[in-house]
Amino acid sequence: MTKIEHKHPLAIRWFHWINFPVLSLMIWSGMTIYWANDVYRIGAGEFTLFRFFPAWFYDAFDLASHLSQGMAWHFLFMWFFALNGVLYVLYTAISGEWRYLLPNRNSLREAIQVTLYDLGIRKVHPPPRKFNGAQQIAYTSIILMGAGSLATGLAIYKPVQFSWLTQALGGYPWARAEHFALTLGYLLFFCVHIAQVIRAGWNNFRAMVTGFELIEVEDPKK
Repeated sequence: MTKIEHKHPLAIRWFHWINFPVLSLMIWSGMTIYWANDVYRIGAGEFTLFRFFPAWFYDAFDLASHLSQGMAWHFLFMWFFALNGVLYVLYTAISGEWRYLLPNRNSLREAIQVTLYDLGIRKVHPPPRKFNGAQQIAYTSIILMGAGSLATGLAIYKPVQFSWLTQALGGYPWARAEHFALTLGYLLFFCVHIAQVIRAGWNNFRAMVTGFELIEVEDPKK
């Protein structure tokens, strides 16, 4: 027997779907800025084992030679990114949705169980609920990462006006490295999140679009 159950409020769905293209555009425009001073690599001294983004990458995605355009887009969408994040936090705090999202003392244990189940190591599925421990930790981390991106972004955009913030983050080079590391974190989250959505199936995706999901319940007449 199939039952329709409400899962995600309209506001949560709007914040989610607005954030996805905005953050994607922030990453794209950030890459055009990064092209002008591609400093990060893995190596020692003059020896470079691995560069994060070789020249062909910028050429393939048409990211080279668009520094001023990238900066303009980055600073424009920064306002949408910040506003969407602030409204999301305010909504979850006022509506009480934070109760489902914030990790608790059982979240880490449940996150390990979910991970083992997804890897096929554990055969017993954790008890289903709105957000499991892994999701609570991941979604809360994304909010903290967003705040970190805004702080590090301001620190490297206005290092004189926000000198106190730049210094608190370890100085300009450290703030820039932290901003870059957070971007890599978003890319990793995207990959894992999309893989999890595909694995969870159409019902889970539909719930984030319509707000409702179909669940199987036992027929009381049986």
